[in-house]
Amino acid sequence: MKQPLNRFLLIQPAWLPTVLFIPLLYALGWLAAVPLTLLGLPTDQLSLTGTVLSFVLFLLVMPRWAALRWSEPRPWEALGIRGAKPQEKPAPAAALLKGLLIAAGLLMVITSVVLIDGSGNWRGEVDATQLTNAVLLCLGVGFAEELIFRSWLWTELQEIIGSRRAAWAQAGIFSLVHTRFNLGLGAMGGLLIGLFLLGMVLARQRQSDRGSLWGCIGLHGGLVAGWFLLQNGLLQLSPNAPPWLVGPGGHSPNPLGGLIGILSLLILLLIQRTAVANALRPSTGARRAS
Repeated sequence: MKQPLNRFLLIQPAWLPTVLFIPLLYALGWLAAVPLTLLGLPTDQLSLTGTVLSFVLFLLVMPRWAALRWSEPRPWEALGIRGAKPQEKPAPAAALLKGLLIAAGLLMVITSVVLIDGSGNWRGEVDATQLTNAVLLCLGVGFAEELIFRSWLWTELQEIIGSRRAAWAQAGIFSLVHTRFNLGLGAMGGLLIGLFLLGMVLARQRQSDRGSLWGCIGLHGGLVAGWFLLQNGLLQLSPNAPPWLVGPGGHSPNPLGGLIGILSLLILLLIQRTAVANALRPSTGARRAS
């Protein structure tokens, strides 16, 4: 198994393994999940099971990937999960909490405008099941997607096209992957812009945290979990709520594609410029997150 993996990682041109890696993982995860249906796995859970298995494979491959592709002997430090010099980075718990607070602030701004505009009513209802689902969404989606996009993909792109262009490229790919193409052109455009800005905000968050990924995990996961709670008990959106305010998506709007979400992300990007400048002023050794 080790030799085929090594050959795949060293395929030329250098960008080819990057392009093929995630599709191959999904295919392998799905193939591994199919036999489980013979053991009683419901067919409606096949896709989710395949995705989970794909991510497990991703984690197993990362140490070898970091060693061969990035010449990094400490993969989890290069990926931002663990720090070699804790004094140079915020503690994981502190970074995670900071990201969660930023997410709460963004959602608070959007919710406040919705309530002031009369496009929604505050219900404040949430049960234990919803809270459990929110925590799982926060940690699961936040950890998995940030490890893929702001850690693996961003580092790969820096190796191929350089640091400056890699930040823009990872945000663009993140936006395209998450956009719903069944929306109208205007709605889809707003969502593309909002998701692109979120990708840039998350990249800047990692920079300001000196390479640690935990702030990104808290910010991304907090947005997903917080909006889930708002939609499922805390907030009652009006059927006539304008998409420019609550975002495109009809009954399942994404607020980041609305005007308030886009403006909030732009303001946050401006605020982050100072934090990033302060974080990068000394030599931290976290070159891949800059």
